[in-house]
Amino acid sequence: MRYLHTMIRVGDLDAALDFFCAKLGLVEMSRMDNEAGRFSLIFLAAPDDAELARAKKAPMVELTYNWDEREYGGGRNFGHLAYRVKDIYATCQRLMDGGVIINRPPRDGHMAFVRSPDGISIELLQEGERLAPQEPWASMPNTGSW
Repeated sequence: MRYLHTMIRVGDLDAALDFFCAKLGLVEMSRMDNEAGRFSLIFLAAPDDAELARAKKAPMVELTYNWDEREYGGGRNFGHLAYRVKDIYATCQRLMDGGVIINRPPRDGHMAFVRSPDGISIELLQEGERLAPQEPWASMPNTGSW
């Protein structure tokens, strides 16, 4: 398993970039604007991690800017922790066998979400190509929220 990123939602992208980049010194590694979904994803790395981050070998901070939302209450600005796993089905099975609820099953063979006992959302991403759909995952419904 490899730690990938921590996602936080920001209400003012310019102010967030000023803080994280101009003041804190993080480096913007990539940006994706999604017109249809009306959001932007900006990935930042610590300066000493920038070279490794370019090779996708260092953890980053993901700023998620939802174009139509400015304020987040109740801690909703913290998004999730993300980890890349070697076999998403085996990882989810191990978690489920240990009593963990799979909130968003890996129906696509690529992505799943679970929550920690404190409600922290954890994204699991399949390493490499997505796996072929398998049961029970392919037909498993979402449970709760992630």
